Amino acid sequence: MIDAHLPVLQIVIPLLTSPLCILVRANRRVMALVIATCWLVFAMSCRLLYLVSQQGAITYQLGGWPAPWGIEYRVDGLSALILLIVSGMGAIVITYAPTSVDREIPVEQQTLFYTLYLLSLTGLLGIVITGDLFNLFVFLEISSLSTYALISLGKHRRALVAAFQYLVMGTIGATFILIGIGLTYQITGGLNMADLASLLTRYTGDHASNRTVLVAFAFLSVGISLKMAVFPLHQWLPNAYTFAPSVVTAFLAATATKVSVYVLLRVTYTIFKPHFAFELMPLDVELMGLALIGILWSSTAAIFQQNLKRLLAFSSIAQIGYIVLGLSLASVGGVTASVLHIFNHALIKGGLFMATGCLALRLPSLDLKHLHGIGRRMPWTATAWAIGGLGLIGVPLTSGFVSKWYLIVSLLGTGTETNEWRLDHLAAVLVIGASLLAAIYVWRFVDVAFFREPTAEVEAATEAPLRMLLPTYFVIGLTLVFGVWPTLPTQLAAQAASAVIGSTH
Repeated sequence: MIDAHLPVLQIVIPLLTSPLCILVRANRRVMALVIATCWLVFAMSCRLLYLVSQQGAITYQLGGWPAPWGIEYRVDGLSALILLIVSGMGAIVITYAPTSVDREIPVEQQTLFYTLYLLSLTGLLGIVITGDLFNLFVFLEISSLSTYALISLGKHRRALVAAFQYLVMGTIGATFILIGIGLTYQITGGLNMADLASLLTRYTGDHASNRTVLVAFAFLSVGISLKMAVFPLHQWLPNAYTFAPSVVTAFLAATATKVSVYVLLRVTYTIFKPHFAFELMPLDVELMGLALIGILWSSTAAIFQQNLKRLLAFSSIAQIGYIVLGLSLASVGGVTASVLHIFNHALIKGGLFMATGCLALRLPSLDLKHLHGIGRRMPWTATAWAIGGLGLIGVPLTSGFVSKWYLIVSLLGTGTETNEWRLDHLAAVLVIGASLLAAIYVWRFVDVAFFREPTAEVEAATEAPLRMLLPTYFVIGLTLVFGVWPTLPTQLAAQAASAVIGSTH
């Protein structure tokens, strides 16, 4: 009986729990309540994934109003996997959080932190689970507004500047998305995604010339790309990741941009269809070009960063490029590689930022010059970071290698025309070259951590507490497990790709 209501319970439970945090107020009780809520949501995501694998897509009509008249929640192979990623990383990060929160966030603001965390999680889950385009925008705003506030809780004064910068850029992106939704509604009179796909067919065929549809698609694409931090619309991300509290950075890096990729997948594949997006509109060429430039530029920029969180922030922009590159291929193999890299990068980057948070707990600065010899004083933390770095590079036996391998195979296996063949093969070569750039910036940490004499600050440091190390190693360990045995995530990614590609027919 409860299975039928799981889609709406995924949203209602964290949404109703968030104001309870304000009423409870006692920090320890609030912390326990939020941790329990996040793990409950994760358990429901696991159940939904199982049900979808057994029964196919699940729909839930809010208020008993059938689609397209009412709001529909819909869970298929793609949304079930993204729900699992978001809720899973949300649960792990909040379990890791209490010690870090005590260190980085004032006591009087900790209840606010837990409240905002649940609201952000609710928004991200709602984006993934809704089948209504305007409802998606509402959840996007819930997530975004709570995220701006979470970033502003950072102890550095520049956290406020970073939050304001993200607010400005995020508002621009949200405005573009809202205009795109409005124009789409103007031409079709519908908001349900499945219904829109049918209504737009007459405007997105071989002779599509309706300017309203073209402009709507353009607004949606640009707005979503800004939320994804696709190069060159990434300016908000480095400061946001650098100056936010460590827990917030770990959560956002593992979830927020990944959900934005999901939105782009829905818009291009489910609503407007690949024929319109990639053939009548040159989105595939544009995405591939921006992805390749972003991968190379961001990987190079990461090499020259002096702050460890900022280094990882630029690395995240590059990793988003890999995801977008697979999406631009408009093939089952390309989308599979993208979804698989969403899964793997959530683990890798989440684990890396969690390890970085362990360092922040014991050290006054995360500048590389202040980390000399930290591998001797905090060997478990430094080793976890190094293992995560191997995943970023794509070293064999890590999950990062698996998704990059699938991406390269997809690039080498596409193209029928000579020019297209050359572009895809050039992209494969650039992906390999960017992995070498990743090796350079990962080595920068390994060098200072393990091959330099400890500074006075490092000599005084002690290993991070077990409460932070265990969740960190759990996530980092999964990157090795899924690198050695990649069958499960690969199958889930393939099912997700089949679900979204299947919706195009």
